[in-house]
Amino acid sequence: MQEVFDKLRVLQGVLAKKFAVLEEVKEIPRTLETKEELLNRGKRTYIEKHERLEKTSEELKALRIALDEAERTREHSEKQMEQISTQREFEALEKEIKDASSREQSLRKSLLAKEKYFSELQEQLEEHEQLMEIQEEEVKTETEKKDVLLSEKHAEIESLLTQEANLTPGIDESILFKFERIIKNKAGVGIVPVHGHVCQGCHMTLPVQFVNDVRKGDDFRFCPYCSRVLYWEDVDGADMVAQHADDSEIEEAGLADFVDSDEFDDLI
Repeated sequence: MQEVFDKLRVLQGVLAKKFAVLEEVKEIPRTLETKEELLNRGKRTYIEKHERLEKTSEELKALRIALDEAERTREHSEKQMEQISTQREFEALEKEIKDASSREQSLRKSLLAKEKYFSELQEQLEEHEQLMEIQEEEVKTETEKKDVLLSEKHAEIESLLTQEANLTPGIDESILFKFERIIKNKAGVGIVPVHGHVCQGCHMTLPVQFVNDVRKGDDFRFCPYCSRVLYWEDVDGADMVAQHADDSEIEEAGLADFVDSDEFDDLI
């Protein structure tokens, strides 16, 4: 059993590293996905602004045409002033000139405002194009970086799998199955020593008979509190006899007794 415990201690480090690398592999594409989403959002905004620019351009054309018509109407009315002969005709024509001038002035103001808006849109589009060029370069760089990192991580995983395969022969498959899930659930720590009467994984005091069973080392024992695999380790000054410990509630521990399968349901 000592040889198996030694293997599990080494395997613990290999599995913990493997799971950590697998998590890194999940995280690597997320930076790229974020940059791609920003770029796609920017492209949608650019299209919307470009459509507004085209619409504004059409509105400018319409305003210029309307302004030309207003100017012609005013000029025509002003020329007719020389031909009027009655006060009534004068008043009517004067009103036409006044209305045409008012419309002309209003259209001119609208045209100036629209031209300013059009110019601002053009500047925004130019800035947006520059921003998208930067974002596209970032996406390209991040894609290359992702591919390199993933290649490195996959090579690392392959190496860890090889190490794992070299360590697992001679260890019962059911133990390996539980041990792997303990590593996932317990922050990479699946096998810990017992010092005196205390589990070094959760620092809970264990019953005397249970500690004696762990000390024998003839079978696997799982901590009834944290579920980790336990092995005996001599420590200077540790009290080996638990005369006052109450072990009436916890009987001899084995794989089925102390590892609650519910703890691993989310991983099975």
